[in-house]
Amino acid sequence: MIKKDECLDDLQNGLFIIQKQNGFKFGIDAVLLADFAKSARSSATLDLCTGTGIVPILLSEKTDTQQIFGLEIQEDIAEMAQRSVQYNNLNERVYITGGDLNNAPCIYGRSKFDKITCNPPYMKCGAGLQNDTDTKSVSRHEILCTLDDVLRVSRELLMSKGRFFMVHRASRLADILCTMRKYRIEPKQLRLVHPSPEKAPNLVLVEGMKDGGEELKILPPLYVYDSDGSYSEEINKIYGRK
Repeated sequence: MIKKDECLDDLQNGLFIIQKQNGFKFGIDAVLLADFAKSARSSATLDLCTGTGIVPILLSEKTDTQQIFGLEIQEDIAEMAQRSVQYNNLNERVYITGGDLNNAPCIYGRSKFDKITCNPPYMKCGAGLQNDTDTKSVSRHEILCTLDDVLRVSRELLMSKGRFFMVHRASRLADILCTMRKYRIEPKQLRLVHPSPEKAPNLVLVEGMKDGGEELKILPPLYVYDSDGSYSEEINKIYGRK
């Protein structure tokens, strides 16, 4: 089940994930997204740009949702994510599909989900340094899908009043809010993530509602590290360390 160029990583709470030894691996952003999205009840959740399947697998432990889907355009990564699902005996709850995000309404049908999560590529094409492998480049740069694609497709897939959760770079917050409103996914909650209390935020967690009313709640900031360099109490709690 685990190939020579792969490794098996422990997610705690009896969960594991298969990843490429030298490829793109999930980071703290995916863990924060799963925790941020856990409170919204759902009968059918879809994770766009699912990559290794980390968010669906974490949501299977954090929620009682019985149908959690993940869509990944890179077929080899989607196949690896499916093996992680099998390894965790989640076949009857988590379903991974290989396919293009832009084709998602054809794959699943319109207005099928009451919750969508997404940890999309953060960087516009031409911005920053390209990664040394195609997999890393596709995961981090808007090569195969853009922020606009994510919000446009999410509107088609969400039921009325369905919830949308995303983690992204804080520096792109203006783009995020403008694009959400463009597709009538109204921003409802926003939380900035700081490396530490002394540093500016580098990530943002945002929740939106399809056809929701105009009211945005700014949540307290989340600090990854305390001033002494140790993980914050909240991060330890999210990771199940306390």
